[in-house]
Amino acid sequence: MSTRIVVVGGGTAGARLAQRLPVTLLGEEPHAPYNRVLLADVLAGRYAPEVIALPGTRGPVRLGARAVRIDRAARTVACADGSLVAYDRLVLATGSNPVLPPLRGLRGAALPSGVHPFRTLDDCLELRALVRPGVRAVVVGGGLLGVSAARALASLGADVVLTQQGERLMERQLDEQASALLREHVEALGVEVHTECRVSGLRQRDGAVTAVELADGFVLDTQVVVLACGVRPRVALAREAGLEVATGIVVDDELRTSDPYIHAIGDCAEHAGRVYGLAGPALEQADVLADVLLTETTRYTGTRALTRLTLGGPKPFDLAAFGEVTARPGDDVVQLTDATRSAYRKVVVRGDRLVGGVLLGDLAAVGALARAWEGDEALPDEAPLLHLLTHDGGSS
Repeated sequence: MSTRIVVVGGGTAGARLAQRLPVTLLGEEPHAPYNRVLLADVLAGRYAPEVIALPGTRGPVRLGARAVRIDRAARTVACADGSLVAYDRLVLATGSNPVLPPLRGLRGAALPSGVHPFRTLDDCLELRALVRPGVRAVVVGGGLLGVSAARALASLGADVVLTQQGERLMERQLDEQASALLREHVEALGVEVHTECRVSGLRQRDGAVTAVELADGFVLDTQVVVLACGVRPRVALAREAGLEVATGIVVDDELRTSDPYIHAIGDCAEHAGRVYGLAGPALEQADVLADVLLTETTRYTGTRALTRLTLGGPKPFDLAAFGEVTARPGDDVVQLTDATRSAYRKVVVRGDRLVGGVLLGDLAAVGALARAWEGDEALPDEAPLLHLLTHDGGSS
């Protein structure tokens, strides 16, 4: 008798596993699995929703099937419609939820009309229906997601304000100079950027948002608010089932939870104390788990994740960042800047290892750099640091 594998979650990780193995996939959303990385392009109108659909799966997919309870003794998953799904191996790929900031006027389960997170295809389609030329929009959060959302809204003709509580845009991935170049590009798209700017509350009338209040007392009139304040692993189902949970669902090198018949992958999983929250690690975890379930010999040792972002506009802008982009004392650093092309390259080397880098505008060297970093191997003595930034290794 074949092993019954049930996957809860139709996002990046769950869909990838379902492409590799014949599983039963329980997807909470009504849409077939799609590439979440491309949501900003759907919002901007560059892609139709069906274009970002992921490849088909090898087993049955139940859409709109929300898992509400795991019975570990009976090895069943209960869905909100009352159905029970039996499993021999269960894989939790429940993803993450958007973080909703503690703002005045943002209480309870129902968000005011015009206020949206930016996490699902439905979020994207609802925003798309609201935004037209001249609409005032405020994006709260200047990380990767917030920058992507602001660019998409601006491309639709909205008057966009991007607020970031920290000192600079994408401060987790970029150094000061790279972030400044990114800000210049975003502002060139017509987005008004405010950093070191804390949003404290929302104003509304008749259930619809009318303004955003800042901590300094300034008020931004708006018709649309996009909350891009990060994500948090979805762990409620696992916690209620009695599985070990820290920030995410704790897994070992076989991506196994504290129950030997249950695994977890993707944004909800925590391996060696780390939750990645990125597409690259989610795909790698799904691939490793597929091999584990087939052969039980493969192990997951972590992922070195590269962040990439492409911003459209009259002058498209590409960005890639990885590892530690801020040097420590004793590190070797090489930077190349071309102000006329808004291009910037930087690598950080510690001893004989490449530990981080950032490239903006010109990504010709990203393939060679990513391979050197992901391999974590000693750099050859004969390769000068400048060579790392100027040699494309035949990849782009």
